[in-house]
Amino acid sequence: MVLEVCVDTVASAVAAQQGGAQRIELCSDLLEGGITPGPGLLALVRERLKIDIYVMVRPRGGDFFYDEDEFEVMQRDIDQLLRIGADGLVFGILNEEAKIDISRTRQLVMQAHPHPVTFHRAIDMTPDPLASLADVLETGVSRVLTSGGARTAMKGISTLRAMQAASQGKITIMAAGGLTPDNVRDVAQQTGITEFHASLRRSVQSRVSYHRPGVSMGEMSSREYMRYVTLEEDVQAMTKMLEGISRESHTIATV
Repeated sequence: MVLEVCVDTVASAVAAQQGGAQRIELCSDLLEGGITPGPGLLALVRERLKIDIYVMVRPRGGDFFYDEDEFEVMQRDIDQLLRIGADGLVFGILNEEAKIDISRTRQLVMQAHPHPVTFHRAIDMTPDPLASLADVLETGVSRVLTSGGARTAMKGISTLRAMQAASQGKITIMAAGGLTPDNVRDVAQQTGITEFHASLRRSVQSRVSYHRPGVSMGEMSSREYMRYVTLEEDVQAMTKMLEGISRESHTIATV
């Protein structure tokens, strides 16, 4: 069983490693669903971590159809992120009909070679995530991150099961979407999936004591003095649950 933890700060990245995660996905702005992190963030995380670091390549929030300038930004980001020390990359491109853009995704996969690529949850925004899996296979990525086209992995569990069966070992299906130590067993047992992606974030109040009334730097005023972090103990709880599932599966297989 593999646990990948999605983080957007150095502290959360270190907590993921200390909690037993095998890999992190490094992003910025997880409230936007994750965008490409800055080089300084990746450089410091690279210094602090020994586990694999997969880095999000997404030039902005919103949809996954990118114009030519945005695509060039992704190309330039890939070169820079790999130079700094990314072990793998995470991206996905759709066309104007919200279907997999095979050609441009494949182009970025070839640019990243030999580093592995995960096609992210853009697949969940296609008209038919299960059918889209065939197109993702043509891009040459190593794995696909998906909730089965639902808001959470639990709600998309039937599609996740079908995607795992359809993959036939040609691509790794990694489940995502609201996964916790309380529900990951159900997803694992009902789908046969062995890789899991979670942020395990908690909200914490800012340590700044003075809150300027009536002024907000962003559109979400409630966010101004709120931060989200991943804690080591939460990652440990998920890791222990996955280790238990793995032991149970091994026992059943050898009986």
